[in-house]
Amino acid sequence: MPKKKKINKNKTKYNKESLKQAVLGVFGNHPNKTFNHKQVARQLLIRESEIKKLIITVLGELEQKDDIEETGRGKYKLKSKEGCVTGTVDMHPTGSARIVSEEFPEEIFVNEGNLNNALNGDIVKVYCFARRRGKKLEGEVIEILKRSRETLVGRVEVSRNFAFLVADRRVLPYDLFIPLKSLKGAQSGDKAIARIVEWPRNVKNPVGEIVEVLGREGDHETEMHAILAEYGLPYAFPPEIEKAAEAIPERISKDEIKNRRDFRNVTTFTIDPADAKDFDDALSLRELDNGNAEVGVHIADVTHYIKPGSVLDAEAYERATSVYLVDRVVPMLPERLSNLVCSLRPDEDKLCYSAVFEIDKDAGVIKEWFGRTVIRSNRRFSYEEAQKVIDTGGGDLAKEILLLNDLAVKLRAERFRQGAIGFEKTEVKFDLDENGKPLGVFFKEMGAANHLIEEFMLLANKRVAEFAGKAGDNDKTGKKGRTFVYRVHDKPQSEKLAIFSKFVRKFGYNIKTGSNHAISSSLNKMLEQVRGRKEQNLIETLAVRSMAKAVYSTKNIGHYGLAFRHYSHFTSPIRRYPDMMVHRLLTHYLNNGESKSAKKYEPMCEHSSKMEQLAVEAERSSVKYKQVEFMSDKVGQVFEGVISGVTEWGLYVELVENKCEGLVHIRNLDDDFYEFDEDNYCLTGRRNNKRFQLGDSLSVVISRANLEKKQLDFILSPVENSR
Repeated sequence: MPKKKKINKNKTKYNKESLKQAVLGVFGNHPNKTFNHKQVARQLLIRESEIKKLIITVLGELEQKDDIEETGRGKYKLKSKEGCVTGTVDMHPTGSARIVSEEFPEEIFVNEGNLNNALNGDIVKVYCFARRRGKKLEGEVIEILKRSRETLVGRVEVSRNFAFLVADRRVLPYDLFIPLKSLKGAQSGDKAIARIVEWPRNVKNPVGEIVEVLGREGDHETEMHAILAEYGLPYAFPPEIEKAAEAIPERISKDEIKNRRDFRNVTTFTIDPADAKDFDDALSLRELDNGNAEVGVHIADVTHYIKPGSVLDAEAYERATSVYLVDRVVPMLPERLSNLVCSLRPDEDKLCYSAVFEIDKDAGVIKEWFGRTVIRSNRRFSYEEAQKVIDTGGGDLAKEILLLNDLAVKLRAERFRQGAIGFEKTEVKFDLDENGKPLGVFFKEMGAANHLIEEFMLLANKRVAEFAGKAGDNDKTGKKGRTFVYRVHDKPQSEKLAIFSKFVRKFGYNIKTGSNHAISSSLNKMLEQVRGRKEQNLIETLAVRSMAKAVYSTKNIGHYGLAFRHYSHFTSPIRRYPDMMVHRLLTHYLNNGESKSAKKYEPMCEHSSKMEQLAVEAERSSVKYKQVEFMSDKVGQVFEGVISGVTEWGLYVELVENKCEGLVHIRNLDDDFYEFDEDNYCLTGRRNNKRFQLGDSLSVVISRANLEKKQLDFILSPVENSR
């Protein structure tokens, strides 16, 4: 086992944030005790008068945040009943877990015996034990408040008298006992979905039953369905949902057209991926007599067809998003709606919700209009086809595409001048045969055609949010802004940014950590410099991790990454439920409706954010599975890679050639005893002082491809061992 380097505890180099965490740690270690500022200083071995004074300030701020409460003059106590903390279980394959809590800064370790049947992702109440000197904070689960999942996915193993379902050890570290009568036809080697029906506290293995047999392990369809089931995501629509979708007519009535602004005679087109079928946005262009351009951003009018309270609306809300796996889209709406009725297909009249802008030659917005329209797309372009028009200056609708591209370039330049950050992480794609077997790996690149669509979608999303948010946000009237569904992105935490800045300096890059604009400018400069280099994907990945996650909320804090004070999602209602919420709220406010209740919409935003994250994790899981499958016939081959992660248990290495990632386990670094240096992202040999550091180049051999665990194992190549 590697050891972390010891920290000299006599050093008390605290900034305000780190001191805040340390002070909260004192209260967390002693949840039932009270402390004044002098007692806190003694607990932390702080002697410097400046830091002691800062403790007083920190205590006041922690009280304002409700982390602690003042029980007497200058005396404070952790604000948590009975020394308990509510948090989420993060299970380790060994059976132990850590509890991560928003109300408590420190992770709480819970051993297997004290989990009391809690599983990964469960929300639990934990009693914190008094900390033993030099040890992690430990606790015991005393109540399971909410189960993270109702079902489990795993491999079935059947013997003569009994059967088990073996799940991912991080999800369920024990085999699920299945009575033979509850197998539902499952056989050994099948992947299946099961649920726990009984789990007495004093029994290690829960008892369950098979809910659904997915198919044979290793089969492509089976594995994709298993990934969806693992994250609680559906892969088919119930019959009643399909029936409701079939009942929606494709034909548009003349009366409906009369009630809309008619764009059918205006040049209009879509640009989408070559394999897309759900075209939810189109652009129109009309040159005006004054030299300006009228640009229409036309979005499928999904809420015209799907009414609040309907079964289709309830299903769309529960799903909240379409899910994109390596080989398929699992749509939020049934295909009749997503690919036919709502899809903006060429040469068909389609109902839209539109944002129409008058734009001058400098890409300034002169006028805007929001409302319902009818369009008729003249042409469907793939991104590759539109890119060819931009590159060559010729082809279908070349005049329109080139003018829109010129405006998009100016919009993009202005956005970056305002402080937007240009994240464009490499996207891994696969060439699959008819059976889903990966034949090759390639990387999706963003070109001018992608940026063209992106900029006009961003413009529509921004201006819709400004219309809803700014109206009533007037200092003169004193009225509060109207409730709206925003896409928000918080600024990065200073500590995370400082850690990232320290890391990239090892590659010769510099990140400023002053004002927001200084941060974004230096990040953009670095992202430009790193493009095409071997460390590009690693640094882009770590840059994204240093940022906060974008989420949906009625509380508008702006979008840091885009440098927008107001931002929403208006442009993809076929695949995102928040866009449907935005369409409905926009309609209400265009009709001069009063502000809606934030108490109603905030939980809906939280649900949408949660489902979006699950969809992202499922997508990553499907990519990881195909990467391992692609590498499975390359065991024994040597590849060049970059160290993409350093942990106590080994080195994660990303292969330069195909971005596949695997683990060099520390037990295979057998030439020395290696210690984990968390602060410097490295493993260092105790005797030879050899160092393996995040970002270093490394030559490795594929030693094993474990499809069941979606894991690649590497060992150092002979060349690497001889260095």
